[in-house]
Amino acid sequence: MLLIPAIDLKDGHCVRLKQGVMEDATVFSEDPAAMARHWIDQGARRLHLVDLNGAFAGKPKNEAAIKAILNEVGAEIPVQLGGGIRDLDTIERCLDDGVTYVIIGTAAVKNPGFLYDACSAFPGHIIVGLDAKDGKVAVDGWSKMTGHDVVDLARKFEDYGVEGVIYTDIGRDGMLSGVNIEATVKLAQALRIPVIASGGIASLKDIKALCAVQDEGISGAITGRAIYQGTLDFKKAQAEADKLSANS
Repeated sequence: MLLIPAIDLKDGHCVRLKQGVMEDATVFSEDPAAMARHWIDQGARRLHLVDLNGAFAGKPKNEAAIKAILNEVGAEIPVQLGGGIRDLDTIERCLDDGVTYVIIGTAAVKNPGFLYDACSAFPGHIIVGLDAKDGKVAVDGWSKMTGHDVVDLARKFEDYGVEGVIYTDIGRDGMLSGVNIEATVKLAQALRIPVIASGGIASLKDIKALCAVQDEGISGAITGRAIYQGTLDFKKAQAEADKLSANS
């Protein structure tokens, strides 16, 4: 089980939101590159970057901060990036800059043809981000609910060739209320590609709960607020996840 620290970027700073509300941002660092180095030093084997301004604008907005992080990380560990990626040129630029996986969220739901083209053009580099509440997918920074069933949509995208799915329960994200294990397992069981859990991780208990079901197809978990506020010790949590994975 891979624990993936989230670095959410807003106006060049590392922040966390509660339930995706831009006005409810807590700044945790003015230096995103130093934050990236901190998580690598703590044992991170992948980083999750989100361009929050980009997600709302529909095009990348924190490129300077992202490049600083990529320069800091180099080839040490893979970096996945989401937020405002809406065309093939942007994907190509991100990959050229050193991003390993590009996450497509809203654009995948609204324009499936774009996702299909992205998977064809950049095989092995495209992850789809599905944000859902009560089994239905949300788009546009969670501001709009769709009628799409998350499992049905994920299966369709799997056929396109996406590398994996990041599944966020938006009712829990940033709230430290625990992961929606049941919904995450249901999605993972329906797919052949790996699912990365996101939203609500609060403590080591959540990590243990995810490790207990990882054989269903859950390869990792993104953690944000918990590791910044200290309710989860990242280094200890990854060590515990490694131990549990070895024993399972």
